[in-house]
Amino acid sequence: MSAEAFHRFQFAFTITYHYLFPQLSMGLALLIVVFKTRYLFFHDREAGVAAEFWTRLFGINFAFGVVTGIPMEFQFGTNWSRFSEAAGGVIGSTLAMEGVFAFFLESAFLGLLLYGGKRLSPTWHWISGLAVCLGAWISGFFITATNSWMQHPVGFSQGPGGITLTDLGAVLLNPRQLWAYPHVMLGACLTGSVVMAAVGAYYLLLERHVDQARRYVTLGVCVGLLAGLGLAFPTGDGLARSVAGQQPAAFAGMEAQFHSQDGASLAIIGQPDVDKQRLDNPIEVPHLLSFLTYKSWRAPVQGLDQIPADQWPTNIPLLYYAYHIMVGLGTLLIALLGLAALALWRGWIWRERWLLWLLMLALPFPYLANSFGWMTAELGRQPWVIWGLLRTADATSPNVGAGSVLFTLLGFMGLYALLSVLFLALMGRQLALGPDASGVGRKKGA
Repeated sequence: MSAEAFHRFQFAFTITYHYLFPQLSMGLALLIVVFKTRYLFFHDREAGVAAEFWTRLFGINFAFGVVTGIPMEFQFGTNWSRFSEAAGGVIGSTLAMEGVFAFFLESAFLGLLLYGGKRLSPTWHWISGLAVCLGAWISGFFITATNSWMQHPVGFSQGPGGITLTDLGAVLLNPRQLWAYPHVMLGACLTGSVVMAAVGAYYLLLERHVDQARRYVTLGVCVGLLAGLGLAFPTGDGLARSVAGQQPAAFAGMEAQFHSQDGASLAIIGQPDVDKQRLDNPIEVPHLLSFLTYKSWRAPVQGLDQIPADQWPTNIPLLYYAYHIMVGLGTLLIALLGLAALALWRGWIWRERWLLWLLMLALPFPYLANSFGWMTAELGRQPWVIWGLLRTADATSPNVGAGSVLFTLLGFMGLYALLSVLFLALMGRQLALGPDASGVGRKKGA
């Protein structure tokens, strides 16, 4: 492997591992606010117990997100110095705003949320929860805006000194961002909801904390189904059409569309053969790709044959599989949550252990779907680190060799393995303690 390949692999590994934590934080933050709202305005003590329990889990997850996020900032300088030098005037602004306006807000009020229960009134405790949720979602906005600019650069000028920011509003309201941000946040809501429903199902299967567990399953299934449907349409549909218009090479690679075609078929499954420029053993729906992309059954869809080969995605098979795994897992989750919602409505979910088992075992699926979704976005952008402006090969740190990157990569892998054990131990301890460890209702003023 070349030094560039090691740089890319290290960044991919560290950011994929890191994003396991923010997606749960952003999703849980909203669900905690729902519980706290019921506690404050409807005097629902059990909702207050649920809010405190999930806040403890949120705090652990947030701490690990911070720890694993710090290396990401340093890698811009250690691994991607030419990228930072060229584009720091743009991405420095959005990343700084994320730290100043979002991270500090979230972390400060999380302290009040975790440790201010005996000192704050229920109203201020609710405000703290709302501020934590707002901070998490603002953080997601600025991070997604940074990535959207790299996918579709706007609001800049380019000269001998590099890329200069000329219109911050254009960057924050990037056409790509208008689809990417809600799509990412709905993905986080899906993760938080499925995790909550899975924990509730786990307790029900053990016949522990039954009243609380039913609340977790109910809220998790309802919010998760809404998030899943929103991920498919309109945000997923809109984002895919945005990619087709702005990054035709990425879109063709996602669908393994090697040849331009009128009335293009949608491949449900198949194996891309780049050398022979074909999709082996395809199962296709005729004309559906043209209709979904351009709302016309006979619309032409551009293939890779109309794009210079040096602008093709560098790993078309992985891009194709990542995209189709994301879509497949999302479809399965929507089907499962739809079935669970029907069972909730009919009232038979509580006696069907097989459905509770499915909800519990579904816990890793949203993590996988979100990870493969980000892989789709990043693989589709290659060979560019900033689409159309800066190639990945020209963005690395020239003085950091492959051996140095491999050494630190192995260090990260060992450290993150230990962090994983610690994280699972801490979360497992909280699950063992359960919501009965909550002090809601016994505190002064509650």
